[in-house]
Amino acid sequence: MAQTKIGVLISGGGTNLQILIDNIKKGYINGSIKLIISNKEDAFGLERAKKADIEAIYINPTLYKNAVDYDRKLIEEFKKRDIELIVLAGYLKILSREFVVEYRDRIINIHPSLIPSFCGKSFYGKRVHKAVLDYGCKITGATVHFVDENTDTGPVILQEPVKVYDDDTVESLQKRVLEAEHKILSKAVKLFCEGKLKIEGRHVKIIEEWYYEACVNQCL
Repeated sequence: MAQTKIGVLISGGGTNLQILIDNIKKGYINGSIKLIISNKEDAFGLERAKKADIEAIYINPTLYKNAVDYDRKLIEEFKKRDIELIVLAGYLKILSREFVVEYRDRIINIHPSLIPSFCGKSFYGKRVHKAVLDYGCKITGATVHFVDENTDTGPVILQEPVKVYDDDTVESLQKRVLEAEHKILSKAVKLFCEGKLKIEGRHVKIIEEWYYEACVNQCL
């Protein structure tokens, strides 16, 4: 089976990006990252790309009239490289409708909560974990989902639960949720590259049904 051509959008440190790079190198993911684009010039993910000898570019959003024009530039760059899958690895911009339509059912995002809880426009980064702790939740987690025209509302691919402890801080909880993110993002990309994801309405069917049960059982 030919390797899936992957494009990655980042805004920061790129730990999820690094996990993808490592798992592709190991042969776990049958894909190849052809281009990484950052909307932040100082994003450390650009350094990770350089070390891995992967093409990466910074595209400055302030040089474009609006988000639609900016996304058109992203589409142009991805099309030049025949990208088949887009992964949002800590990308902090909302994609335009035009971008989503262009790559319908081929954009994957990772979110640090169990969607539909603690998601949407105001929930990102540490804000999510603070909200979880403030609410007094006993379980949180991470979600990988396909991207649609709204924020964090696309069909769920995988979820991984994470226990919340009484003495948790935002930082300690964030660390454990990030470990869950790394696990399920790699798994979701792997499944996509193997053609094992089928979308039916809001439901994503996965051939490896045992995986979801194993994730849930970890918190029982």
